Amino acid sequence: MRNLVLLPGFMCDNDLWRDMAPELGKLGVLHYGNVYQDDTLEGMAARVLSEAPERFVLIGFSMGGFVARVLSLMAPERVAAVAFVASSAREYSEAERERRRQGALPGDRPRRASPGVAIGLHPDRERDPVLLGRLRDMQRRLGPEVHARQAALIRKDGYADLERITCPALVVACRQDRLRRFDETERMAKHLPNSRFAVIEDCGHMAPLEKPHELAALLTDWIDGLPA
Repeated sequence: MRNLVLLPGFMCDNDLWRDMAPELGKLGVLHYGNVYQDDTLEGMAARVLSEAPERFVLIGFSMGGFVARVLSLMAPERVAAVAFVASSAREYSEAERERRRQGALPGDRPRRASPGVAIGLHPDRERDPVLLGRLRDMQRRLGPEVHARQAALIRKDGYADLERITCPALVVACRQDRLRRFDETERMAKHLPNSRFAVIEDCGHMAPLEKPHELAALLTDWIDGLPA
């Protein structure tokens, strides 16, 4: 069976993948990458590699996609294929880093907006109590120390680096993603030499929570088509 290494987004833990796990588990053995103990992308990538099987399919969501890019270049012989979900290779601005340092939840609006709204979710779901609860529960479990480390990440422009990732790649954009511009995710696919681009409709940024079965189906179709 294949090995699948899953890398979550900012202040997300393994619960991010809960609804997808039964379907992804049919594709292979699931491994959950540790992105909680380091404050650099390189440190996160090295730690994930140290705990990962010898060869694996890498799936990075949002922040996890930044780690996946660095890891794929760090050990290309070990990455059989890589998927980037609602991610980017754009450099983050100081304003974006500052917002994370101040304690924003994944998908929260700036502080002047109404409480109980998550801009990371589709507009029709931004007040969904179950989804909001899961986002907040993940942050509470991870705590302030993990938040500080992940908020300190320096994310430099990496589109040129993508051109050196030659393994099969899948890039997934979400049509109503209000945290990640559609064109910056689409641009990733254009820079990856061996990529497929897919779009999840009626979905905000948090695809593993909002559209887990649609995302799992895309990953399943792509992984089933990979070389053995």
